[in-house]
Amino acid sequence: MGHDHHHDHADHDHGGHSHDHGGPLGPATELALAIASGVVLAVGYGVEKLVDGPGWVPLTLYVLSFLLGGLFTVREAVENLRRKKFEIDTLMLVAAAGAASLGAWAEGALLLFLFALGHALEHHAMGRARRAIEALAVLAPRTALRRGVDGPVEVSVEALALGDVVIVKPGARLPADGFVVAGRSGVDQAPVTGESIPVDKVPAPDPAGARAAPDRVEPAHRAFAGTINGDGLLEIEVTRLSTDSTLARVVRMVAEAQTRKSPSQRFTDRFQRVFVPLVLGLAVLLLFAWVVVDEPFRDSFYRAMAVLVAASPCALAIATPSAVLSGVARAARGGVLIKGGAPLEQLGAVTAIAFDKTGTLTAGRPRLTDIVPAPGVTEHELLSIAVAVESLSDHPLARAVARDGRERLEGVPVPAASDLSSLTGKGLSALMAGQKVLVGKADLFGADGITPLSDAVRMAAENLRTKGRTTMLVRHGDRDLGAIGLMDSPRPEAQPSLEKLRSLGIKRLIVISGDAAPVAQAVGRQVGVDEAWGDLMPADKVDAVGRLADSGVVAMVGDGVNDAPAMARAHVGIAMGAAGSDVALETADVALMADNLSHLPFAVGLSRQTRAIIRQNLVVSLGVVALLVPATILGLGIGPAVALHEGSTLLVVFNALRLLAWRGTN
Repeated sequence: MGHDHHHDHADHDHGGHSHDHGGPLGPATELALAIASGVVLAVGYGVEKLVDGPGWVPLTLYVLSFLLGGLFTVREAVENLRRKKFEIDTLMLVAAAGAASLGAWAEGALLLFLFALGHALEHHAMGRARRAIEALAVLAPRTALRRGVDGPVEVSVEALALGDVVIVKPGARLPADGFVVAGRSGVDQAPVTGESIPVDKVPAPDPAGARAAPDRVEPAHRAFAGTINGDGLLEIEVTRLSTDSTLARVVRMVAEAQTRKSPSQRFTDRFQRVFVPLVLGLAVLLLFAWVVVDEPFRDSFYRAMAVLVAASPCALAIATPSAVLSGVARAARGGVLIKGGAPLEQLGAVTAIAFDKTGTLTAGRPRLTDIVPAPGVTEHELLSIAVAVESLSDHPLARAVARDGRERLEGVPVPAASDLSSLTGKGLSALMAGQKVLVGKADLFGADGITPLSDAVRMAAENLRTKGRTTMLVRHGDRDLGAIGLMDSPRPEAQPSLEKLRSLGIKRLIVISGDAAPVAQAVGRQVGVDEAWGDLMPADKVDAVGRLADSGVVAMVGDGVNDAPAMARAHVGIAMGAAGSDVALETADVALMADNLSHLPFAVGLSRQTRAIIRQNLVVSLGVVALLVPATILGLGIGPAVALHEGSTLLVVFNALRLLAWRGTN
């Protein structure tokens, strides 16, 4: 799927590890020491310039400022050297020690103060982005009210087992994934799916079926850990352990997403591998400038230290990770799971989006609309045999035939079918009363040794196709029983969502469907896509996405199950309704947790904004280095160089943090 599995810490730290040092004041210790260093430095400078006293007083204050400002920097440098890394922390210490050896105690203390202050503020700012992600992990309650023989018992969520029934009081958070067995209430699912309106929950009509296939439970009966109950009392049967809940898996995936490098991050890594040795070489050359230029060694040494500070690509190293971290965190808060920097950047570059039809642009609840028996066949015979076979399948169309067909049969018993076999992309076969039953599309018949359809059934199928119906034909033994027509209505949010995608710069919107071309085109006209391609087998969908990918960056939107091969072929695979599907969560690059297409423009807009911020950060970070290196060679001091250096690092971090407040498209 194009995931980048190179693991690296996304939180910038000037050295590849976290700054979350302990101390008396916890995370604020580093900032407090930096401020104390600045205060002592200012007092020392005031004593030196304004008070006519002994010289050891300001010197002592400068040394104390050194110690306060350099404590965390020394710890960082030691850790880096243990890892055989020569990072910015070490460069700063060398420069400060060099300044002190030349008697420039005030400048050395200023260097460490500014560096420590920038370091602490950067750590504090990046902590905001990390906390936005960590907040997801604490949404689920720690305890649950489990129904027992002698009444409700409070237990830890880790103690819940599959099949336990938990009681959720009004206003409480749901402790586990499962399905509703008793009670009615509206549930705020925003923490998991990003939906802004509470979803009404009612008991599952078939608890045994829900227990056997929890991924297929309808949204009205399904419950997720971490969501918030409304005014009613609910009883929920647990279908997932606490460590395997949808929320727990999202938290894990978001944490993993921070470690996956984006194309921009890989570029900066390559750049640094070349740039840092060049800078070190330049600094060594500048150490010997006194040999060529008529100046004391002291000045050459000072200039070399200033260049080391100025050229350290600190802002460049944090430019992309800070934006990726903030973008992934903001997406997760909006019910969109983006699995790392690579899909985040690629989604922002998408020019074409291909949509599966059923369940993506349509509601995914097709209805049985037409029953056309062949001459000499009753509607009851056609329906009962079709329902018997389709009841064995999990496909949405099969479920629609089984559900609506049973309603039309009005309780009349349906004969038993067995030995179901899927004919990929064409239909199903089964056995009934010792004879083979075929149910499928028109192109199933007349190929691969299967006899063609009778003229009457073929004409019925053509008529249904021209009306935009999805058509299923039924044969029992050597008798063609007739045709069944189904129609799936477009999602109400589909058309406005596609209009928003166009306003974001998406040039091509295409439906690719296994249904007949007239059906795909009818839906396409209703929702306003540019093109609709029908009659596509799974392999044809892969080829179709491949053709689109040849002319730009393409995303494929589907359910993550039937469309997995086409999603894998796209630059970005996007799954809808991922909160209800294990496969969708695992296979997609981007997962829309809610079964709602309106979250797609939000995801695309956020990705485009992230790309823009990454570009801005790269321009700032490279521009500051390009400005400071010649400036320090020409005489800019260490203090101003550090101020500009740390200022640029803070600027790119705070610029990236703007993503946490991104509101989306209107």
